[in-house]
Amino acid sequence: MSDILIVTTENIPGKRYEVIGEVFGLTTQSKNIFRNIGASLKNLVGGEIKDYSKMLEESRMVSLERLRKNAQAMGADAVVMMRFDSGSIGTDMQSVAAYGTAVRYV
Repeated sequence: MSDILIVTTENIPGKRYEVIGEVFGLTTQSKNIFRNIGASLKNLVGGEIKDYSKMLEESRMVSLERLRKNAQAMGADAVVMMRFDSGSIGTDMQSVAAYGTAVRYV
């Protein structure tokens, strides 16, 4: 599955391809009580909340892997124009989406 190329550009140099369709990889992570306590304390003094940053980094990796899996299921060779989107759900959940266009080489 790791052989599926994922790029943020519209074109892949030296490759011709046909568009299969849009492809997504989604994940939603919940903040645990320890992260919330740490974040509240950090909010008092300022600075980076490393547990949240780690959670978002892990979420991006999970969403990318799911994007690859979905692209492979569609018969894609690559994904172009990949982007991330994220947002909060309520006060204790974070959703991350990786999305792009699945393509097949011709």
